Amino acid sequence: MKLPEPDIEGKMPFEAAAQNRRSRRLFIDKAVSLKQLGQLLWSAQGRSDSRGFKTVASAGATFPLEVYAVTGEVDGLELGLYRYLGETHSLELVQEGDLRNKLAAAALSQQFIARAPATVVIAAAYARTSGRYGRRAERYVHMEVGHAGQNVYLQCEALGLGTCAVGAFDDGAVKELLGIKEEPLYLLPVGYAR
Repeated sequence: MKLPEPDIEGKMPFEAAAQNRRSRRLFIDKAVSLKQLGQLLWSAQGRSDSRGFKTVASAGATFPLEVYAVTGEVDGLELGLYRYLGETHSLELVQEGDLRNKLAAAALSQQFIARAPATVVIAAAYARTSGRYGRRAERYVHMEVGHAGQNVYLQCEALGLGTCAVGAFDDGAVKELLGIKEEPLYLLPVGYAR
């Protein structure tokens, strides 16, 4: 499914987004739009030019991150797990159904995840970077996921949304629930903050 084109102009200055950035765990009962979700996914791992560069710096352009969206209340999108395809700015359905309650359970019962309209999941395929950088790859991958997470935070601020980076979860349970090969590193529930 092709996503609406990302907005590369924006309406909020970077400085305002950085000043206002906070972790927000309480969401009102309001769906996010497909355009907003696409904008968030693009900020995490979208293409930024025709040469294949992305919105996030990557050691040696090895691009070890995979970005997924667990959706619940996204206008114009069925419930499910989607893989973000940055090269084409599109979504690929991986799994149908509402996974939010099970994802919250795998995240040590943090119930705000179940109430979020969507959760951005960032996972890593370490081998893409370790083939080039050996033991230092883990460090580089973790730097990259930090860059992606901060982009999602700042993009949320610019869109009038909130998020909270979640690192407290059972890695194996999240991986099994989502049926992914990569190692999950970040859960970023998103929605309109209360």
